Amino acid sequence: MLAFVGVLALLGLVYFVMAWHSSSAAKYAAKQQTTNPLQKYIEVVGMRIVGARNGEQVKFLVVNHGGDELNGLTANVTLYASTQRSEEDSVGTFSFKIDSLGPNDSKELTAPLKTDKGPADMPDDWRNITADVQVSSAQ
Repeated sequence: MLAFVGVLALLGLVYFVMAWHSSSAAKYAAKQQTTNPLQKYIEVVGMRIVGARNGEQVKFLVVNHGGDELNGLTANVTLYASTQRSEEDSVGTFSFKIDSLGPNDSKELTAPLKTDKGPADMPDDWRNITADVQVSSAQ
């Protein structure tokens, strides 16, 4: 009887591991299919969150690491705080559009930050902010 329970537990564990692995593989494959091919050349760095009369603003630098000029570049960015308080919750999101960005060029921009966090919950150091960039379109 004990051996039967042990085999049943082992089969349950194998089923759980296989289901988890296939689920994460499917999510990764779906993300790879929806990613813009130009995304690997775009970087958003130097994020600074600053207060403004109408809410928080983000100052940042967009870098084109590619060898081609990009026209009509639009992207959505999610900011994360890499502190002990929160490594999972996003700080907020913003979008940007650049009419033209030359090869190996950069451009400084400012955008309104969409967030539900108050000023006290914002990261106080630029080194504690990471960006997840999703390029929507570019030519």
